[in-house]
Amino acid sequence: MTQLYVKKLSTVLLDAVTDKDPLVQEQVCSALCALGESQPEETLSACEEHLRQHEKLAHPYRTMILRAMEMVVSNHINELDKDMARAVILLASSEMTKAKDLVCDWQQAASNVLVAVGKRFVGMVMEEMLGKFQPGVLPHCFVVQTLANLSVSNVFGMVPFLTSVLSTMLPMLSMAKHDTLRMVFCCALQRFSESTLEYLANLDQAPDPTVRKDTFASDISSAYDTLFHHWLQSREAKLRLAVVEALGPMSHLLPSEKLEEQLPKLLPGVLALYKKHAETSHVSKQSLGQILEAAVSVGSRTLEVQLDSLLAALHAQICVPVESSSPLVTSNQKEVLRCFTVLACCSPERLLAFLLPKLDTSNERTRVGSLQVLRHVINSAAAQMEVKKPFILSSMRLPLLDTNSKVKRAVVQVISAMAHHGYLEQPGGEAMLEYIVQQCALPPDIQPQKPGNGEEPPADSVRDISISTLYLVSTTVDRMNNVLWPYLLEFLTPVRFTGALTPLCRSLVHLAQKRQEAGADALLIQYDGSVTLPSPYAIATRLLTVSSRPYLGDGRGAASLCLLNVLHRDIHPLLGQRWATTIPLLLEYLDEHTEETLSQKEWEEKLLMFLRDSLPVVSDNTWICQLSLEMCKQLPCYNETPQEKNFLYKCVGTTLGAASSKDVVRKLLQELLETARYQEEAEREGLACCFGICAISHMDDTLAQLEDFVRSDVFRKSIGIFNIFKDRSDNDIEKVKGTLILCYGHVAAQAPRELVLARAEPDILRNMFQCFSTKVLGIKVETKDPALQLCLVQSVCMVCQALCSSTEAGAFHFSRKAELVAQMMDFIKAEPPDSLRTPIRKKAMLACTHLVSLEPELEQQAQTDMVHGCLHSIMAVLPEPDREDGSRESLFLDTMHALEDLLRSILQRNMTPQGLQIMVEHLSPWIKSPRGYERARALGLSACLLQFFLEHLHVSALVPFHNLGLLVGLFSPRCADLWPATRQEAVSCVYSLLYLQLGYEGFSRDYRDDVAEQLLTLKDGLVHPDPAVLFHSCYSIAQIIAKRLPPDQLINLLLTLFESLGDPDKNCSRAATVMINCLLKERGSMLLEKVPEIISVLRSKLQETREEHVLQSAQHSVYILASQHCVAVVSSLLGSPLPFDSLTCTLWRAMAVEPSLSTQVLELLLEKMSRDVPFKESRAFLLSSSPDRVATLLPLAATCALHEIMSAPASGPAVIELYPELFAGLLLRISCMVGVQLPRNLQAKERRAASSVLASKTLDPCSSAVDALRAVLLRGGSEDVVQRVELEGGWESLRTTIGHEDGVARLASAMAKFAGPRLPLVMKALLCAHSNVYEAQRVTSTAFLAELLNSNVVNDLMLLESLLDNLAARQKDPCASVRRLVLRGLANITSGSPDKVQTHGPQLLTAMISGLDDGDDPHSLVALEAMAGLAKLLGLVEPGDLRPVLLHTAIRIRPFFDSEKMEFRSVSIRLFGHLNKACHGDCEDVFLEQVVSGLVPLLLHLRDPQAPVAGACRFALRMCGPNLECEELAAVFQKHLQEGRGLHFGEFLNTACRHLMCHFPDLLGRLVSTSLFYFKSNWEDIRAAAPMLTGFLVLHVEPQHRSQVDLEQLIAALQLLLKDPAPTVRMKAAETLGRLVKFA
Repeated sequence: MTQLYVKKLSTVLLDAVTDKDPLVQEQVCSALCALGESQPEETLSACEEHLRQHEKLAHPYRTMILRAMEMVVSNHINELDKDMARAVILLASSEMTKAKDLVCDWQQAASNVLVAVGKRFVGMVMEEMLGKFQPGVLPHCFVVQTLANLSVSNVFGMVPFLTSVLSTMLPMLSMAKHDTLRMVFCCALQRFSESTLEYLANLDQAPDPTVRKDTFASDISSAYDTLFHHWLQSREAKLRLAVVEALGPMSHLLPSEKLEEQLPKLLPGVLALYKKHAETSHVSKQSLGQILEAAVSVGSRTLEVQLDSLLAALHAQICVPVESSSPLVTSNQKEVLRCFTVLACCSPERLLAFLLPKLDTSNERTRVGSLQVLRHVINSAAAQMEVKKPFILSSMRLPLLDTNSKVKRAVVQVISAMAHHGYLEQPGGEAMLEYIVQQCALPPDIQPQKPGNGEEPPADSVRDISISTLYLVSTTVDRMNNVLWPYLLEFLTPVRFTGALTPLCRSLVHLAQKRQEAGADALLIQYDGSVTLPSPYAIATRLLTVSSRPYLGDGRGAASLCLLNVLHRDIHPLLGQRWATTIPLLLEYLDEHTEETLSQKEWEEKLLMFLRDSLPVVSDNTWICQLSLEMCKQLPCYNETPQEKNFLYKCVGTTLGAASSKDVVRKLLQELLETARYQEEAEREGLACCFGICAISHMDDTLAQLEDFVRSDVFRKSIGIFNIFKDRSDNDIEKVKGTLILCYGHVAAQAPRELVLARAEPDILRNMFQCFSTKVLGIKVETKDPALQLCLVQSVCMVCQALCSSTEAGAFHFSRKAELVAQMMDFIKAEPPDSLRTPIRKKAMLACTHLVSLEPELEQQAQTDMVHGCLHSIMAVLPEPDREDGSRESLFLDTMHALEDLLRSILQRNMTPQGLQIMVEHLSPWIKSPRGYERARALGLSACLLQFFLEHLHVSALVPFHNLGLLVGLFSPRCADLWPATRQEAVSCVYSLLYLQLGYEGFSRDYRDDVAEQLLTLKDGLVHPDPAVLFHSCYSIAQIIAKRLPPDQLINLLLTLFESLGDPDKNCSRAATVMINCLLKERGSMLLEKVPEIISVLRSKLQETREEHVLQSAQHSVYILASQHCVAVVSSLLGSPLPFDSLTCTLWRAMAVEPSLSTQVLELLLEKMSRDVPFKESRAFLLSSSPDRVATLLPLAATCALHEIMSAPASGPAVIELYPELFAGLLLRISCMVGVQLPRNLQAKERRAASSVLASKTLDPCSSAVDALRAVLLRGGSEDVVQRVELEGGWESLRTTIGHEDGVARLASAMAKFAGPRLPLVMKALLCAHSNVYEAQRVTSTAFLAELLNSNVVNDLMLLESLLDNLAARQKDPCASVRRLVLRGLANITSGSPDKVQTHGPQLLTAMISGLDDGDDPHSLVALEAMAGLAKLLGLVEPGDLRPVLLHTAIRIRPFFDSEKMEFRSVSIRLFGHLNKACHGDCEDVFLEQVVSGLVPLLLHLRDPQAPVAGACRFALRMCGPNLECEELAAVFQKHLQEGRGLHFGEFLNTACRHLMCHFPDLLGRLVSTSLFYFKSNWEDIRAAAPMLTGFLVLHVEPQHRSQVDLEQLIAALQLLLKDPAPTVRMKAAETLGRLVKFA
């Protein structure tokens, strides 16, 4: 029985092997393997029989069966008996040799079966194989292949057969003519040799320890002759590859004499392949290594003769260009180097004699390859290379000179190897170290490239590897410490090694710290007469200078400072304690910043402070002078790095300032002046800074030295030299002069202020102007060179700033003040007025600012000219386009700040209203400029001046601020300027003016006025671009002005504002209108007679323009007409064309101003909307199926008018009064308008309007009613209702036919939550629709009332009973939608008033059961609603009320489980869960039967394609669990089926079936038969889950329950599923078939 059953299962699966889907095929094989796991022999027998009976089965399917057989055999080899093994062997042998041609997959699978069987039954396999391996007859390729693989998989079992196999094989070698067979023989010989070597290496474990190497020598020797002498010459690359692959292990089995004899031929033969294909080359190198090892192991002498050719061939291979970084290429390189290692160990002299001369060649590949080999042998043959170190070092001379990047990288790698093996300690090692440092200094800014196709690797890759090598050698190779220290110090100061400073410093710090640990008290640097080491002064200067740009060169600033700190004792013995504190602070500062955030100026100041603090600690004039000399000496080294040279100049000045020897100071200053490179701007600035810093301590000597230089022959000679070159003489002379002028300026800025006052005019300024101008024929001629002008302006600015900052500046009389001002103004006027390219204007204005504050005071005309000139020079400058660098913008802002300072300094000398008026008059043309950027600048300056005036206001007596009105009138309209910056500045001006008025009224300066402070809050809002916000802010500003403006200033202010109406900026004109209206409203009592005139003007504007913001002041008069003629106005406006234009809408909204008028208008419109029929039906075409509904005009117009009136905020009181009537009327209006069209004439008008540019808003009958209802809610205080419905999308739903009910429900829910007190009257108005003739209105009113029951508010308002009665009365409504909504409403009581459910339980259950049985609804939607309602009610009704209907409900809903509609499946299954929940603890047997019958559908619908259905199944199964009275199963349902948790269906189903079969094994037949029904399900996932469920049930049931299952029917059904169109279903069917072996 078992055998037949397994055979049947196997047959079904084997028939399914031919499935077209690869995944199904794999599953079928897995199922076969599963059968084999339980019944291996029966499964193998079935497979064997199937293959024998189906001779025509295609080989891909035969291959799959054979693979399954191999798996079964491999896993159960110890369980097979000999008979089965023999049958499998015979089958596999037949399958393997059936086809004479090669069919690799098929024959390989059969071969693998034989190899798997051969692991235990090697004798039987060999018997079969030897039967097909007869002498004199060429065997099948896979027979030989099987023997080869068997020899590797079962070494101890196979090697004893090798002598007979080889004896049979050797004659066949000469018979083999096809390359394929030859390759198989080669593979076999290779495997035989490898297995023999493994056998010999493990003789202690071998069954026959007497086996010796020479046992196979003669056979291997014969095979070698054939392979080497005949097959190796083949043209087929793959055959040559196989031959060479075999020769490697075979060489170890050849007799020593034979190997010695063959080496002269063997090695050249293998080497000859190096010129062949790449793959052959790789294998030949692998074999060559084995051959060389074999030759060395026998002490071959022939190898010496072959050495040169070997080296040449191997070297040629290592020099082959690498085209990729593939594993094959990498392995190839390793094999070649392995060969070199073997040769280096046996013949080091010959190897070096060959290799080192190759280093002298100029060929890149040869040199790189030679260096790679040299590095390898240095590392791998260290003992043999020990005595060759000098020879190897001397051979590196030429490679060190190579500039090729690949060679450089190889050289660095060789030097790294040398360092680890003691080479660099030998003479010549210093050159290696210098080479490393040179590579570290390569520029790092070369962009990385992808090397390939012969391209050189990027230079920074060489640099990176050199840096790593230097640091690695310094930190990890202890023997290198004495070599590197102090030798590396020699590379600090040469400029060519600048790029290597960071790695150098880091290595030196590490070495120095090591030496400090060894001897803490000794100096680190022992000069011992060495002139190559840099002096302490040179080290200190170099490290300090390069630290000025700390982030260059990978952070050389921090590295240099760390080295400086370590060498503090060698720099000077007294510096240690000071530097231990200051240098860590500098390093911490660098850590806190990056290259982008670091301020270069601040960093240089910190370094100079560090130097300035260090010099007094030394307190040794000789040492300081030596340091100064060294600094001057290093200056030329930084000609290519001007920023560092500039800093070094500052260091020179700082050091000279600390020197006490005046002679040394003057001498060095003289040298600096004579040697400076005046053509470089940075150097000129640096030299001037040097003189300025030095003047802090040596002002007299500095000035004297400058004057001496001007008079000296050197200066005159240089001018004479320049004059020789006419083209450039002027330019170069000006640069020398400019430098001297800058020096004087910096001396004045840095020197002590008391000394500067005395020397400013007679010495400093005189010499500056002397350098600036020259005399031609006795006439002073000023230069036109802008650079020299800038130097003079900058220096004059510094001199004036120094004079002003002196404590004695008040008593100083500056006689040359007017002259200097005139000179500065000449410079300013000479600049182009529309552009800004140089800082001359800024510097000149700053100079004028300082000059203004000095005595004597300027004349009024000169002052006026100065102000006008400065304003014209900067205000008209065109704005620069946005630039990334921002340099021009920064220059402009700095210049504007200089102008502000100048105007403030002028105003400070006349702090009166008149003085303020004068300054504003200067700015007035720019304030009214048509160009926005000029207005913005002028307002900014005005705000700055007013703020300054306010801050410095001193009122000694109460005097009127007589020009307040004029000034406020000038600035206030600018609050609406087109430029946001101008608006804000205008508010600032008004703010300052109001506080000035308060100051003149006697209030203290710190007084804060609440009204005026409101301007600050308005100021921020003026940035807003919205005109409504903008002009509202202007109105507020006007209110503030009106509250604080003195009465006598009102007229002036109004006149000024009226003038602003004609302003070119229309925004400012409109702002003036707003402010005039506000002033008239707030302060119009004195101008009462002007009001009608103003109103008349604004009314006329209403007809001329439609701009809302300008014309708002006229709208207040409209309501008067309506209050006098309400009916006529409403009738007239209702007759206006639809849709209403903007003017009509404005007039409608104007009628909402007065509440009583609004109420009257709303009642009238509501009556007109509700009285007439809402729509008329007409057929667009005679044959159309249903008539179109067209809205009637009068109710439509009334609806639009209602919306316009209620959109006005003032209509609120009227809306509240008529709230219920408006709400109910508009809601019912909406229900009638869903899907209703416009009249045809309006449709045509809408189409024309849509194509017009000036299109009015579109008109839609339903949308107009929805908008009106929203307006009712908003104006009636129900804003929360509107927001909630909006958030839930209810307003959009109301407009659509599909979503209308949902929209009504959302509206009702929001009303219940936020507008409960309104509901009684609203309900009263809606209940009237019960008998309404329009079905849509009955549906809408029912939907609204039904949703109200969802809230407890109806219970609180005592409306529950009346609502229930009203809905119950509608149960017999002819409309199915009304009946459905009645059920929904009755069910809603569970959430709205759950405590009332038991009271009305029988009534509610009766209604729901009636709904389940509703036969008048063809779509069962009423039944669906009834099921959803029952699910809500079950948990709340009395058990006694529920028990009679429980079974009826379960039976009635069961057909819906498999409904085509998702909603029915989901609701019915969830209701089933609730029924189970209601039965917990009291489940009758009759209902338990329903639970069991529903178990399979629930489990399978967990894979339902619709997520709600799957979720309902989760819930239902969790509820079913307790009723099944199996705690384990209930726990599984609870654990796996929680909501929101991911479900691994297979794992869950497996666990559930295990518990089901454990506790309810008698249900097996019933469950399986039910699942068979779902084998034909329409849903693929459920069809796949059904056999899956069956398989798990079978997996976990005890075999004795087999009788419950009709296996014939089940297997037949699964067999049908194997033909299902869905691959997933076929896979699960195959998987289940594999599990049915359980019943075997």
